[in-house]
Amino acid sequence: MTDNNLTNGPSYTTLRSIGDRKAQLLKEIRKDSDQINKLRQQLFSKPKMPAKRSGFMPSKLMGTGASVLDGLLLAWKLYRKFKRK
Repeated sequence: MTDNNLTNGPSYTTLRSIGDRKAQLLKEIRKDSDQINKLRQQLFSKPKMPAKRSGFMPSKLMGTGASVLDGLLLAWKLYRKFKRK
């Protein structure tokens, strides 16, 4: 005959011990669920960008200057192409 007792699992003798184990497992499950939610939020959230600095920025000045120069060259080329003779 086979023995139906669990030899590897915990043995419970009262309903109180079963309830305590159930409460402990529920607490662990909630803790793991909170940890998973935190990790998921970190994974899918956008990184915080530093605040934009205002004031004098040489790189901004270079970009604007290049755009103005490009516009002036275009205007000069169009003027030379369509000027009346």
